[in-house]
Amino acid sequence: MTSSSAASRIIPVGDVPWEDARPGVRHKRLWSDPATARRAILARYEPGADLPLHRHVGDELVFVLEGAIADASGALTAGNLGYRPKGCVHAVSSKNGATVLAIVTGGVEPVAERGSAPASQIFTVSDIPWVDTRPGVRQKRIWDDAAGERRAILARFEPGATLPPHRHVGDELIFLVEGANADESGVVVTGDVNYRPNGCVHTVTTRNGATVLAVVWGRTEPV
Repeated sequence: MTSSSAASRIIPVGDVPWEDARPGVRHKRLWSDPATARRAILARYEPGADLPLHRHVGDELVFVLEGAIADASGALTAGNLGYRPKGCVHAVSSKNGATVLAIVTGGVEPVAERGSAPASQIFTVSDIPWVDTRPGVRQKRIWDDAAGERRAILARFEPGATLPPHRHVGDELIFLVEGANADESGVVVTGDVNYRPNGCVHTVTTRNGATVLAVVWGRTEPV
């Protein structure tokens, strides 16, 4: 589901079918890149649903859109981000139901015990300050992996704000939390995903404002 074009790709999430993943859990497979074993999944937990104990072979970022999920590290609630490092062993449950966006690298495997595996991490986004990055654009820098040139950012665009032409050196996935933005591929609306492949050159605009979650691999450079 990757694109060989340098254009961004808009993924209308409403057009992707739900699939049963396990009892009480459905998911939508939004995007994948077999070369890097990365994928983006929207998952919905019914009240009382759970994922049994498993190990992450690779890592995962999870953004909760509604409701809450929990593991041994605590509850991950709507608007917050969780990180499951490589080797993390945990079970996941949802008392009242939840909808989450997961950006996964690698896979998972069932295990019988937790042992001394690394714990998952919870980032409370409201505790992270906004940083002005350019006129009309602010960011919350939620998570960063300097060694892997990866980061997760919440960005807020004021009405009329723009990002001038730039090239992606590496790639990026964004999820529209609210509002809408646009580039040369079209308009990305609330609840949809936009994938910017390595080499993508584009300009980003927003007429009425937008809040986006961005997961970035690499960097950008002006053109």
